Amino acid sequence: MTEPFTVAIDGPAAAGKGTISKAVAAHFGFAHLDTGLLYRAVGARMLAGEAPTEAAQSLTADDLANPDLRTAEVAQAASKVAVIPEVRAALLDFQRAFARRAGGAVLDGRDIGTVICPQAEVKLYVTASAAIRAKRRFDELQARGSHTDFETVLADVKARDARDSGRADAPMKPAKDAVLLDTSHLSIEAAIAHAIETITTRRQ
Repeated sequence: MTEPFTVAIDGPAAAGKGTISKAVAAHFGFAHLDTGLLYRAVGARMLAGEAPTEAAQSLTADDLANPDLRTAEVAQAASKVAVIPEVRAALLDFQRAFARRAGGAVLDGRDIGTVICPQAEVKLYVTASAAIRAKRRFDELQARGSHTDFETVLADVKARDARDSGRADAPMKPAKDAVLLDTSHLSIEAAIAHAIETITTRRQ
C-alpha cells in the first residue's frame, strides 16, 4: 500500500496509547509519530532557558532523541507549553505532513483526531481511570529509580488531565467518530488486538 492511510490515537497520559501505537505501526508497517515527544522536546528546551515558541519553530530531529524527554519534570513542562497557541501552530504542519506520508502513518497524542488529522481513516481514543494510569506511571518511575510516592504521581496525572482537557486551544477530548478503547482492565496484548481489529475492519 502506497497511498496515505492515517491512524489517529488520542488519550490521556499513561493510558497505553504509546505502546498501542507502536505495536499497531509495526503490525501494519506504518510510520509512527509520538506527537507528545514534540511537546516534550519544546518543554525540555524551555527548561534550558529558551522561549517556547522559538524552540517549537526551530525543533530538529536531534531534539526528539534527547534521552531526558521521559522525565516527570519534562512531562509537566510539555503540558505547559502545549497550551501556547503559537507553539501548537508551529508544530501543526510537521504533524500533518507526517500523517499523509505514503505507506500509512500512526500518530498518537491529545488532539490528533480532533485537530491535527480530523480526516484520519481511523480514530481511537485510548483511556483508563486516573488511579490505574497513576499506578502505571508510578511503577514506571520506580523502575527507573525515581524517588516519588503514589499520591504525588496521582496528583500530577489529575493536574495534567485538567490542563490538557481544559485548555482553550485544542483541548483533549475524543473525536465524535473515535472508537473508545478503555484499557483499565485490559492486558496490553488484549488492547493491541482490539486496536488492530478496529483498523483492519476500517481498511477493508
